[in-house]
Amino acid sequence: MENFDINSLGIALALLGAALAALMAGIGSAIGVGMTGQAAAGVVTENPSMFGKVLILLLLPGTQGIYGLLIAFLTLANIGILGGSGDVSFAQGLLYLAACLPMAFVGLVSAKQQAKAAVASISLVAKRPDQFGKAMIIPAMVETYAVLALLISLLAVANIGSIAI
Repeated sequence: MENFDINSLGIALALLGAALAALMAGIGSAIGVGMTGQAAAGVVTENPSMFGKVLILLLLPGTQGIYGLLIAFLTLANIGILGGSGDVSFAQGLLYLAACLPMAFVGLVSAKQQAKAAVASISLVAKRPDQFGKAMIIPAMVETYAVLALLISLLAVANIGSIAI
């Protein structure tokens, strides 16, 4: 058996981080859009003219999946999978994994919670179409936390290469 070099795990750890960011945020978005889609379909069944308003609310929990995918692509580009050397030390791999985790976990949880708020907002718009603006603000407040996680992961992933390890 050849000598094992711990640095060969760096790329695997970084890939794990990228995969977790895309998968967990994507799972949260899929669950969230599914939940809101059910509520939206019920409203549109009763009042087809509401489609445009409920569609916007339906799409909100899907943004976390996009954010997770963005972090995954940025990580893959930085570690050389999408071009470049692919030389990632064990320490850098751990840093990439850690940098992806905020988007992974917050993406999963916030998409599911935003869906609950969006379902309530869809119900509000179904009963009071004139309250659409207020109904948009409710799930948008949850989006704030997904954006904060995106910023943390984005800044961390983008700056790992500049850290001397």
